[in-house]
Amino acid sequence: MVAGYALDRALGDPRRGHPVALFGRAAGALERRVWADSRPRGAAYTAACAGVAAGLGAVAQVATRRRPPARFAVTALATWTVLGGRGLAREGTAMAELLDADDVPAARRRLSHLCGRDATNLDSKELARAATESIAENTSDAVVAPLFWGAVAGLPGLLGYRALNTLDAMVGHHSPRYERFGWASARADDLANLLPARLGALAAICCAPLAGGRPGRAWRVWRRDGSRHPSPNAGQVESAFAGALDVRLGGVNSYGGRAEDRGTLGDGPAPGAGDLRRSVRLSQAVGLAALAAAVAR
Repeated sequence: MVAGYALDRALGDPRRGHPVALFGRAAGALERRVWADSRPRGAAYTAACAGVAAGLGAVAQVATRRRPPARFAVTALATWTVLGGRGLAREGTAMAELLDADDVPAARRRLSHLCGRDATNLDSKELARAATESIAENTSDAVVAPLFWGAVAGLPGLLGYRALNTLDAMVGHHSPRYERFGWASARADDLANLLPARLGALAAICCAPLAGGRPGRAWRVWRRDGSRHPSPNAGQVESAFAGALDVRLGGVNSYGGRAEDRGTLGDGPAPGAGDLRRSVRLSQAVGLAALAAAVAR
């Protein structure tokens, strides 16, 4: 897992043929065949897709049980595949550079690399907030949680978690098509992230000094604001980041013309490009803390 983490930090995501993208295409093809406005149908779809991914991990784990070099290589490659820390830092830094250059149109286009928020009418402050929130949430989803499940359940945990998280991004959102069909994917992803999100928040609190913040303030904001967010997990890590960075996150966001009030997290000013850069540093520190915890496990 340490080798896989190092590969992600050094190389980032593969440019072509990314296994997660291949999984997404296969899951998308299956969805087109089995979709129905039905929770049971969606639950079966989620179980099939995540079960295949976890099953492949289990087969690989059994096949390499008595072959340590092969187990090392397969686990390192699987860890590299499921982590997204390097890509997250790259996108956050790119957004900060565009905001520093006051290139709002380009920053609006770039935001789609981080989240699905409607950026059409966002100004520089709102773009910085959106990017900072995405860095915080995805630090948990794409770094802390994969390492947690890899430490707990090995290869099946790595691949099964990543499959659930991908399904949530594909079908687990509110829309006429997915309100019922995507319900199981969204709830399964929520359950898989319950503990990792809170561990990620605690890591952000401990690492606050590395981003110029104070652990005490981050702790107070987390305890007060973590449950204000409608998501049971996103608000945990976003509030911890808000306290660690001493900025104010949350508010009303637009997704496909539908407004959602995400609550107010933190007491400071709205984040700017400099705060976005600090969030990247904090994200990297949290990732290292999560790796240390996974290794200790």
